[in-house]
Amino acid sequence: MNKPSLSTFFALLLLVAVVISCQNKRSGTPRVLVYSNDSTFASDRAAAFASLQKLGRQNDFLVDTTSSADLFMEDSLQNYAAVIFLNTVGDALDNYQEADFQRYINAGGGFVGIHSAASTEIDWRWYGRLVGGTYAADSSEVKEGTIIVNDTKHSASEVVPQGWVIADDWHTFTDFNDQVNVLLSVGEEVFKASVNQTPISWYHPYDGGRSFYTSIGGQGSNYSDETFLAHLAAGIEYAIGDNLELDYSKATTLRVPASEGFQKVTVAEGEFYEPTEMTILPNLDILVAQRRGELMLFNKQARTVTQVGFLDVYHETQEPNVNAEEGFMGLTVDPNFAENNYIYTFYSPKDTSVNRLSRFVFENNKLDLSSEKVILEFYSQRDICCHTGGSLAFGKDNTLFLSTGDNSTPFDEPGEAFVNKGYSPRDLRKGHEQYDASRSAGNTNDLRGKVLRIKINQDGSYDIPQGNLFAAGQENTRPEIYVMGSRNPYRISIDKKTGYLYWGDVGPDANEDGENRGPKGYDEVNQAREAGFFGWPFFVANNYAYYPYDYQTGKSGEPYDAARPVNNSPNNTGLTELPAATPAFIWYPYGASPDFPQVGSGGRNAMTGPVYDSKLFPSETRYPEYYDGKLIIYDWIRGWVKAVSMFPNGDFNKMEPFIPHIKFNSPIDMEVGPDGKIYVLEYGSGWFSKNKDSGLSWVEYSEAAGQNGGAKVPDANGAAGTTMGHQQGTMPKGESLIAASDCKSCHSLDTKSVGPTYQAVAERYRNDKDATDLLVKKIRGGGSGNWGEVAMAAHPGLEQSDVEEMVKWILSQ
Repeated sequence: MNKPSLSTFFALLLLVAVVISCQNKRSGTPRVLVYSNDSTFASDRAAAFASLQKLGRQNDFLVDTTSSADLFMEDSLQNYAAVIFLNTVGDALDNYQEADFQRYINAGGGFVGIHSAASTEIDWRWYGRLVGGTYAADSSEVKEGTIIVNDTKHSASEVVPQGWVIADDWHTFTDFNDQVNVLLSVGEEVFKASVNQTPISWYHPYDGGRSFYTSIGGQGSNYSDETFLAHLAAGIEYAIGDNLELDYSKATTLRVPASEGFQKVTVAEGEFYEPTEMTILPNLDILVAQRRGELMLFNKQARTVTQVGFLDVYHETQEPNVNAEEGFMGLTVDPNFAENNYIYTFYSPKDTSVNRLSRFVFENNKLDLSSEKVILEFYSQRDICCHTGGSLAFGKDNTLFLSTGDNSTPFDEPGEAFVNKGYSPRDLRKGHEQYDASRSAGNTNDLRGKVLRIKINQDGSYDIPQGNLFAAGQENTRPEIYVMGSRNPYRISIDKKTGYLYWGDVGPDANEDGENRGPKGYDEVNQAREAGFFGWPFFVANNYAYYPYDYQTGKSGEPYDAARPVNNSPNNTGLTELPAATPAFIWYPYGASPDFPQVGSGGRNAMTGPVYDSKLFPSETRYPEYYDGKLIIYDWIRGWVKAVSMFPNGDFNKMEPFIPHIKFNSPIDMEVGPDGKIYVLEYGSGWFSKNKDSGLSWVEYSEAAGQNGGAKVPDANGAAGTTMGHQQGTMPKGESLIAASDCKSCHSLDTKSVGPTYQAVAERYRNDKDATDLLVKKIRGGGSGNWGEVAMAAHPGLEQSDVEEMVKWILSQ
């Protein structure tokens, strides 16, 4: 019998490959989708669309065009061999469309980005890597640039002559993906600042698909330039590839579950008086701490709320115009509660100026006060405001984390010539210690302004786990410190899988960057993969540096160095040289955020919920797998809830709305229960009061209700300026705008909160002819001093006409 020759064997392999290729190849002419949403390009869009359609006819591909994102759903995208982003900007896709577009690339789709496609979806890092880079601050006016050909062999660059000159606006790039293959660059002469030659076109395979980008194409005239069109046509052909059918079995991204699958179940309303933190017991009963000392129990079976304990706490001061924030601040349950009945509390005992971490036995629905075991306590200055922190959470290996505030006053000191103005309080003068956060948060030998990590022993003592910031016995340090440099870390959570720590940090109040003072105020969401110094009070947000400021003379020094921070305060009892500062994970000011635009604008109070992992929970009650590994964050003031996706190493990828149709009344704690549902403790709309809209709820998911995957429902967290539905016609416009805003977090009609009542404002300004202009300016720009030391948040995102309607209603009271 004759054996097949080697050449016959390879011929058979080739035949099999051809057959497979033919089976996967689309029938007919390749089709591409061109999407453009930039309003500044609108006058040139029709001509550019027509030029691309002509280019398709010349190069044997069909071109569909759109200025709407409606086609970015799976059943539409699968018809296209490539998608072209032509001068797109901003949040061009919603989260449903983002997921379907990412799945399209995973399945083998092609992408072409033209010009400002690199200024699109700036807070979606996966997209930035797909494009290859994001526009940096450096840019030029429209001018002629000389093109340098870096790769003479690729079809998209071999058509470009060396030294080709074309006019456009030019940009440098940040977060540049070094895995791309650069085709073209532009000479440095197009930029005002001195920069090296800048890549402007490249290609690369990416996450299952193919990506081509060209920075040329910002001008309408470019679309009649034959060299540019030849360059672009070859790039499109690269993205089309072999025009294969998409293979969605390779998609690593899941589709977004429909919002209507999630429903809020409110089980208690109006029964809490300043709730602070909750903990969920194994039987799904819930313990709630109240700042004034009460321990409340929600009995799930009976659906009742009762008081089951009381801690005698310091929670108010007799100092005029000072709001004490201490009290019963933190609460969590022992991981082995079913066996030992232990709970842990963080509170301010009334009889001594300390904040205390204690363990108690909670058994038979009663707090056993005689069982108290004091674990840790530290000095806290009283009769001042502000910042207590006070969140508790267990991490991996039963380590206990505790957040503590900086115990410093952020307001302007009365009667002083030079004051804080909402920046970083570091008044080093003797007798002004409460205005110096470097004595606490910046002090390596002080437990305030920190997140502590300890290992609890059976007898109530504790050990220091490996990996804290300072080793036991290191001079002028405290070994309990895991994170230092926090202002008011107000909710913490631990990723059960990675052990990473997350927390929201409530930031300072300055509304604008200050010359020789430092950055405006930012709230932060932070991530600690390991122990570290997170900047406060020397840095904030993305390590933006403050200046040393002399409160005696009003003069500033050089800004602090994040690589080598120094704490030279006479109130510092710790190390002078501090660890290098770690920037925040997410940060945002009162105004619109250029880095994280989804967070909106207005008052702010960042908090973190759980990192979700469906595998830990029963299949009957857990959420869809789509949310696995996502961090849930929320803002107490703004009312939104977001799901944050991360890359495998923990780096930020993107955020997206989570349950946007569900409204919460100032959520102050958000935990995941043993059943996989997220439970929400709602403080209510007024500060330091028993609110009728305080409450306890959970969010459950029904696959049947959400079976139409990808469907969307309206956002319940409307901003001022939205129509109020059933209230329209029965409520004055100004009142409805206020009801839809975050004003209710600090004000009410006739009940004093942290801010004045509307009636008090109306009375003060009743005969002031300039009242409307003054109050409009105050609402939009923020400020302090008119009604005490608490600063009013700025609301620059509100329309002038809407604010005028709001003021009109306030003054009518």
